[in-house]
Amino acid sequence: MKLEKMGEFFDRRLDGYEDHQLSCIDSAEEFYLYTAARLPMAAGCKVLDLGCGTGLELNEYFRLNPAAQVTGIDLAGGMLKALRAKFPEQKLTLIHGSYFEVPFGTSEYDAAVSVESLHHFPLEQKVPLYRKLRDSLRAGGYFILTDYMAENEEEEKKNFLELAGLKKELGIDGDEFYHFDTPLTREHETEALLSGGFSKVEFLHRWKATNILKAYR
Repeated sequence: MKLEKMGEFFDRRLDGYEDHQLSCIDSAEEFYLYTAARLPMAAGCKVLDLGCGTGLELNEYFRLNPAAQVTGIDLAGGMLKALRAKFPEQKLTLIHGSYFEVPFGTSEYDAAVSVESLHHFPLEQKVPLYRKLRDSLRAGGYFILTDYMAENEEEEKKNFLELAGLKKELGIDGDEFYHFDTPLTREHETEALLSGGFSKVEFLHRWKATNILKAYR
């Protein structure tokens, strides 16, 4: 099996990306709409989108709140260009980079969101990211996480062991991100959010492997 660098993986699949997401992930059309409806509706509110891709949840969100200001971060430059082309009139700030490295600022956003992106990373990487994310939210702010989560710890461990074996086999070392699904269980995802400083984590909904959590600043 070949491992592809994260940004390159998604850019190579840009042409069919949205159709794939909506048709191959169970209930995707529902959970993108559900996610958008949980974001703030005040005119001019500021939202941070981690791993925004082509902004599938933003299709609905900008319909509900056309005056929202969204900052999107993604490793795939082609995805960001496609997102900009879809919403030329919206208040979009797009950053080509890793959300682990990009500074978020302090008390900048009313809410944050991430859809089907964070299931590629381990708990130990997520805790400092979530701490940075929590600090970027204003009082009363929250984070909506819509993501693929492992059914149990056995599934979680199996995926991480398989990735480690592939990297060893291919002679891959270092911290570069490669596309491989390593979802945490919902319990471990909640643990990471709480360890990152969020005051409360609420389970909102589930569609098979996709869970939605709301983490309060």
